[in-house]
Amino acid sequence: MIERDLVLHFSNEVHDALLFKMPIVALESTIISHGLPRPQNLEVAREVEAIVRRRGATPATIAVIDGVVHIGLNDSELQGIANRDDIAKASSRDLAIAVASSSSAATTVAATAHLAALAGISVFATGGLGGVHRGANESFDESADLTALASLDITVVCAGVKSILDVGATLERLETLAIGLVGFQTTKFPGFYLTDSGFTIEHRVESAGDVARICQARKILKTNCAALIVANPVTQEMSRALHDEILASGLSSAKAAGVSGKAVTPFLLEHFHSSSHGESLRVNIEIIKSNAALAADIAVALIP
Repeated sequence: MIERDLVLHFSNEVHDALLFKMPIVALESTIISHGLPRPQNLEVAREVEAIVRRRGATPATIAVIDGVVHIGLNDSELQGIANRDDIAKASSRDLAIAVASSSSAATTVAATAHLAALAGISVFATGGLGGVHRGANESFDESADLTALASLDITVVCAGVKSILDVGATLERLETLAIGLVGFQTTKFPGFYLTDSGFTIEHRVESAGDVARICQARKILKTNCAALIVANPVTQEMSRALHDEILASGLSSAKAAGVSGKAVTPFLLEHFHSSSHGESLRVNIEIIKSNAALAADIAVALIP
């Protein structure tokens, strides 16, 4: 028999913040274990948590460690996620398997959002959302992030989706799934590395207080059955010329190598990492820091 208290572990900091109804920001762990190189991954993880604290909120980095779901990590646990070689990558469908098998896993957007909502945390900062992949009309390759957020009452701060995805189709799916979307001080949907993906956003907000008021209205109107996405464009985007050059060469290389279906996205991400001379890494780090700061401001604004 598996008991809830043996599956879910709250750090002392997060436990107290929940008990006293203080602002909390959920943070994913996949970017630590799989998204950034060592030792920068640990340095960035610590800095992101520090940013959240400086803005008046409590960071809750989420991960599965040896079969236990941790809502908030101490520094030793953070080091483990950053440096252990046995950390898998878990989406929401993998969580029960990881727990039952006493294994360890970093959580994706879908898994982090699910666990944050389960824990009673309503604000989540990440880098970029998953979405509809190029050629999905044949491969049916669509991120579980979308379907997870379609059923969770959580506010997610992100820099849109990576431009290697089918951005237009992703926006269509957000609308179909009734996932709310607002641009933070913009009407241009961000493309992760770029401030403008070429697609527009219907609704714009100017402050964290604006987002908080939307969250309050969603609860009253019972439209909070799906997530609210706050698209926060990166401050200093990658050179658009460099971006377009790398994307074009990556797509060409994938075709030449016979890479197709689900293998295309990781191929393109690695191509960006290896071909951008550190630019993709710089932007990635800036994005998560900026989003963590905005998420903290929103969490603070939500407290009566």
